[in-house]
Amino acid sequence: MDLLSIKDPSFLKGMSNAELEVLSRDIRRFLIEKLSVTGGHIGPNLGVVELTIALHKCFDSPKDKLIWDVGHQSYVHKILTGRAAEFDTLRQFKGLCGFPKRVESAHDVWETGHSSTSLSAAMGMAIARDLKKEKHYVVPVIGDGALTGGMALEALNHIGHEKKDMIVILNDNEMSIAPNVGALHNILGQLRTAGKYQWVKDELEVLLKKVPAVGGKLAATAERIKDSLKYLFVSGMFFEELGFTYLGPIDGHNFEALFENLAYAKKTEGPVLLHVLTKKGKGFKPAETDKVGTWHGTGPYKMDTGDFVKPSKKQPPAWSSLVSETVRRIAREDDRVVAITPAMPVGSKLEGFAHEFPDRMYDVGIAEQHAATVAAGLATQDMKPFLAIYSTFLQRAYDQVVHDICRQNLNVFIGIDRAGLVGADGETHQGVFDIAFLRHIPNIVLMMPKDENEGQHMVYTALNYDDGPIAMRFPRGNGIGVPLDENLKAIPIGSWEVLKEGYDAAILTFGTTIPMAMEAAMQLEKQGISVQVVNARFIKPMDETMLIKILDMNIPILTIEEAILQGGFGSAVLEYAHSQGYYHTQIDRMGIPDQFIEHGDVASLLEEVGLTSEEAVKRISIMAGKKQQRA
Repeated sequence: MDLLSIKDPSFLKGMSNAELEVLSRDIRRFLIEKLSVTGGHIGPNLGVVELTIALHKCFDSPKDKLIWDVGHQSYVHKILTGRAAEFDTLRQFKGLCGFPKRVESAHDVWETGHSSTSLSAAMGMAIARDLKKEKHYVVPVIGDGALTGGMALEALNHIGHEKKDMIVILNDNEMSIAPNVGALHNILGQLRTAGKYQWVKDELEVLLKKVPAVGGKLAATAERIKDSLKYLFVSGMFFEELGFTYLGPIDGHNFEALFENLAYAKKTEGPVLLHVLTKKGKGFKPAETDKVGTWHGTGPYKMDTGDFVKPSKKQPPAWSSLVSETVRRIAREDDRVVAITPAMPVGSKLEGFAHEFPDRMYDVGIAEQHAATVAAGLATQDMKPFLAIYSTFLQRAYDQVVHDICRQNLNVFIGIDRAGLVGADGETHQGVFDIAFLRHIPNIVLMMPKDENEGQHMVYTALNYDDGPIAMRFPRGNGIGVPLDENLKAIPIGSWEVLKEGYDAAILTFGTTIPMAMEAAMQLEKQGISVQVVNARFIKPMDETMLIKILDMNIPILTIEEAILQGGFGSAVLEYAHSQGYYHTQIDRMGIPDQFIEHGDVASLLEEVGLTSEEAVKRISIMAGKKQQRA
């Protein structure tokens, strides 16, 4: 079938199961081919081909609300709703988003970049439907990994209590990004091996009807007998106890089973949970056999071999590896060091730490709030917890950072991975808010290194800091290739570093924007403007002694940060200058404007928001010119 000709899912209604099997093969072949060029979430989408087709055949999107959690499993949905022709631009600048996007299509009714939000959103939609007296289905599709998130469990509790009509599809492939962990994962494991629950329950009802009623006592206790008997046959009745009608588990790649159970679910009143077993990466052997999450989301790869396209030259170490391996190195000397991650052991490159220190490495699943407070609990007992967490996921643990870590002034080291723009994953994953939401919290130290050598020393600084919480931001991708010192040393808290002397203007910046600042300074030198460049590596506390010296020079100051401007580092400099009476100093700020930044390569995104060396040159030239005019 020509997938590029698909306009909407209505064509599925008249197709036979045999035709749908052919369509499934066509879609898998299309995804494997397209993603080999663009990269993307190949494993999750190969696993939901039949399920997505079945949902669009059985329901009428967008009247019926299909909600994808997490949204990286929505590629097949995008193909069936008329966006196959855009897959050459997937996750690229101004191209097709890798997650559901409401402005892209009426069929994308909810945007999910973070996990575990679908059930709460579905409950809101179901309430609205009933208040408006409308008639349609609400169908959230949630992965077994996403189901471990606390928000999903809160929603299950509420949905079961309210008894709203809803069909929850539990897409169970036994993995999220990495292998799932936790008691709920074990419950699902028991259900996978328990056979077909609905068959068991129906058989019990038939059995009870054959028992002659002796007086009213047996009749009054029949339901209790049925409940007791079902525990003999089925391992784990978690969802039924929450108020759901549980169907499954069923083969998520079998159209007959899918259609039979979806039809049953549509006729059932109240909330239904359909437990569907799928195979992540189905149809592409390298992804099918992946047990650690390598094929969850990838860059380009070779279709014939499954080999990833490697850079033409050797790359410097990845930031995640540098940080985790430095923590591991320190842990060899300090048995108080414990690593914690919310379902990101692969992304945070903690496999080596886990192998060497299995009793000091904890993957708590998709539970960011829990991870932060576990770290706090460890710190109360004189341990040295390292919380490895992406900037975008740290947002979800904000209250725990405030209430549990900072308020108690506990010695927790937060490694903020993927800080700054991350590119292809787009709005939901750009790590640009952490400075603004951390800087104002009392007790916390916030820092970012200029390169990987300074980074390893900052890790050492953090794990030897005993005066409260300390966080280090570091970007996605690789370092810049500087030599690494053999011996680790602590960096004085709150100290800045002058990278280039100058007397006409100053640039204060840190981390990934230092090369941009140095380039701008060199260009300004050619114009006769001498610029001092400062590595403001401690965002909080700032180096007030150095900042006062710069303010006393009465020269224009430009701050640059790959983070949101509101409440960011530049704001801190402005606040301090005002508090010290420097009301007339020219201070300009460059950073991320007050908007969400979409997906695309980082260079294009920086260009779009004006975060470039050319813009820095322009701004300093204007300020320096004004200063000369006043003189």
